Formats: sequence, C-alpha cells, structure tokens
Amino acid sequence: MSIAQEIRRRFRQAVFPTVSICVAAYFGYHLVQGDYGLVSWLRMTHEIEQTKAELARVSDEREVLERRVSLLRPESLDLDMIEERARVTLGFAAENDVVILEPTP
Repeated sequence: MSIAQEIRRRFRQAVFPTVSICVAAYFGYHLVQGDYGLVSWLRMTHEIEQTKAELARVSDEREVLERRVSLLRPESLDLDMIEERARVTLGFAAENDVVILEPTP
C-alpha cells in the first residue's frame, strides 16, 4: 500500500468522528448559550419570579387603595374619611388636635 492510499484511508476514517464531534459541539453550545438555552431559561425564570413578587406587591397596594376609595363612594360614605381627606388636602386641623412637627431631612 502506498503512503497516499494510507493517508486517504485514515482521512476517511477520521472524517465521520470529526464531523460528529463538531455537530455535537455546535448543538451543545446552543443548548447552553442559545436563545432558548439553559442560561436564557435560568434568566427568564429569575425574571418571572421578580415579576410575580412585584405583581403581588402592586396587587396588595391596589387592594388598599380600592378599600380607601370605597369609603369615599356616596353609597358608603364614611364621614371620618371625608374629614381626614379634607384636612390633608386643605392643610387644616381641628381646635383640639395636637400637631407634631417633624424636622424635614
């Protein structure tokens, strides 16, 4: 057998494993780093958790505001709430109120 034939034979034997390794490396890289890879999945999972926490916080805040607004509706008028809002808005206090002034930072 000549050297050229030996080189061709070994080359043919090495082509399939080399191509297979390259294809596996390509898909392995994209499995981890791709747009839908593991790193992106972990980042999206973290963002989902943060968004759920923010949603819970905003929902609680909304419920508090809805309760306060419901006290100002004509069908369920709360005189104490109206008086409180008027005092805050106008900056007034009653004669027997004690006013404690806090220093501004």
